[in-house]
Amino acid sequence: MDKKKTVALPKDGWAGLQQNISADAVSGFTVFLLALPLSLGIAKASDFPPVMGLLTAIIGGLLVSLIAGSRLTIKGPAAGLIVIVAGAVSEFGGGETGWHLALAAVVVAGVIQILFGVLKMGRLVDFFPLAAIHGMLAAIGMIIILKQIPVLLNDNPSLSKGMSPFELAGHIPLFISSLDPRATMIGLISLAIVFLWPMVKHPILKKIPTPLLVLLIAIPAELIMDFQTTEPAYALVHIGNLFDNIKFNVDFSAFQQTGIFIKYVIMFALVGTLESLLTVRAIDMMDPYKRKSDANKDLIAVGIGNTLAGILGGLPMISEVARSSANVNHGAKTRWANFFHGFFMLIFLLAAVHLIELIPNTALAAMLIGVGIKLAHPREFIHMFSISRESLAIFLITIFFTLFEDLLVGIGAGILLKLIFHLLHGAPFKALFKAPVSVSFDDDKYLVEVEKAAIFSNYLGIKDKLEAIPQGMHIIVDLSRTAMVDNSVLENLHHFEHDYKATGGEFQITGLHEHKPLSDHIHAPRKKKID
Repeated sequence: MDKKKTVALPKDGWAGLQQNISADAVSGFTVFLLALPLSLGIAKASDFPPVMGLLTAIIGGLLVSLIAGSRLTIKGPAAGLIVIVAGAVSEFGGGETGWHLALAAVVVAGVIQILFGVLKMGRLVDFFPLAAIHGMLAAIGMIIILKQIPVLLNDNPSLSKGMSPFELAGHIPLFISSLDPRATMIGLISLAIVFLWPMVKHPILKKIPTPLLVLLIAIPAELIMDFQTTEPAYALVHIGNLFDNIKFNVDFSAFQQTGIFIKYVIMFALVGTLESLLTVRAIDMMDPYKRKSDANKDLIAVGIGNTLAGILGGLPMISEVARSSANVNHGAKTRWANFFHGFFMLIFLLAAVHLIELIPNTALAAMLIGVGIKLAHPREFIHMFSISRESLAIFLITIFFTLFEDLLVGIGAGILLKLIFHLLHGAPFKALFKAPVSVSFDDDKYLVEVEKAAIFSNYLGIKDKLEAIPQGMHIIVDLSRTAMVDNSVLENLHHFEHDYKATGGEFQITGLHEHKPLSDHIHAPRKKKID
C-alpha cells in the first residue's frame, strides 16, 4: 500500500506530453479507431450530417482535452444523446432546417454547462436516484435498438420516419419483410462481430478494436458487391468536404419556438451533464494513479466544447464512458491521449474521406445496436431487482415514461416514485430534502451524525458536511438515528470513502445494525422504526 502512495504521478501539461508521448499517442490512436465509426453512426442516427460527429470528436480532442478537469476521459458524441438530438431535429421541423434550429439548443445548453461548472454544481449528479438514472440509460438503449433495426435491414428511411418507440416495435415485421438481403447480410455479420469478438481471449487478437474489425470486413464486402452502383444512396455513408460543412451553422430563430427550445435545452444540459459526471467518477475509479478529477472544471470544458460545436454544426459532446474506459485500458497516462484521439481523427478526415464513404450504414447500425444492448442489457434489470423491488419499480417506471413521452418525464416519474417509497418506508416529510446533520471532532476523529433519513434527495447536505472535513482525518458516519437509508446514499458514501482513503484518511459507517436491509445487496436500502 505504501508503495502505491509513493509512485510518481505522470506530469501534466507540456511536461506530461514530453514524458508520456509514446503511451498517450498509442492509446489515442486506438481510441480514434474506436471513435471514428461510432461518431459517424451517432451523427447519422441523430439526423445530423455524419461529418458533424467527427467534428465534435475533433473539438473534444484538440480543444477540450487541454482545459478539462479530468485527465483520462475521452470527449466526443455519445449514443446516450441520440434520442434527444434526433427528437430535437424532428420537433424543429426535420431535415437541414431542424438540424440548424436544434443547434441553438445545443449552444445554450453548453453555456448552461459552463455556468454549472462556475457555480460548482458538479455535485448535481448526487441528487438523482441511481435507479432512475439507470432506467433513463436503459430506455435510451432500447430506443437506439428500435431506431437502428430498419437501418440494419437497409430499409428505405421513409418507412420508419417519425415513428415513436412503440410504433417502431410494432412495425418490426414490416421492416423485416422489406429488408435488402445483401446489405442486411453485411449488417448481420457486423452484429455477430460486435457480440462475439469481445469473447476472443488471444492476447494479440483481442487488442484489435471491434469497430475496426467490423470495418475491415464490411468495407471489402461492400466493394465486392459494388454498393456504389447497385444500392440506393442511403446504403452508404456520405461525408462531403469538411471545410464546406464547417461554418456558422446555428440558427437562433429557434428561440421563437419557446416551448420546444426550452425543453431541449434542459434535456441537453441535464442528460449531458449527468452522463459526463458519471463517466468522470467511473474513470477516476479506474485510474491506476488514483487521481481525482475536478468535476466543475470538467463541466466548464465540456460546456465550452458544446458551445463551439453547436455554433459550427456539431453534435453535443460528453465524457464518453466506453471510449474513456478503452483509453485507460490501453495505457493512457494524461490528457494528451484525448488530444491525440482528436488529432488522428482530423488527419484521417482530411486525408481519407473516400475511405469513410465506403462504410455501409448497416455496419454502423450494428455497432449502435451493440451500444444500445449494453445500455439496456438484461443484467441491468437483474441488478436493480437485486438491490430491491422498489429499485426495480423505479427503474421500470422511468423506462416506461421515457419510451412513452420523453427523458424529462421519465426521470421525473422515477424521482417521484422514489420519494413516495421513502415516505412509505418511514422517512419524515421534513427530511426529504434536508436531514439534520451534526459534526463533532476529537483530535483527528470526526463524528458525522445523520438524523431522520439519509436519502438521495437530501444527500447533498450530508456531502457538504463531509467535504468540509480536512483531508487525512478519521471520519465516522453514524446513521443510527435515521429511519431510512437508501441505496443511492450508500453507494455515494462508498465513492466518497474511496476518494477520501486515497488521500490518506480513514472512513467508516456505523449505526446500521438495527436497520433492516430490503435485500441481500451490499447497497440495499435499509429502514427501521424510530420510537
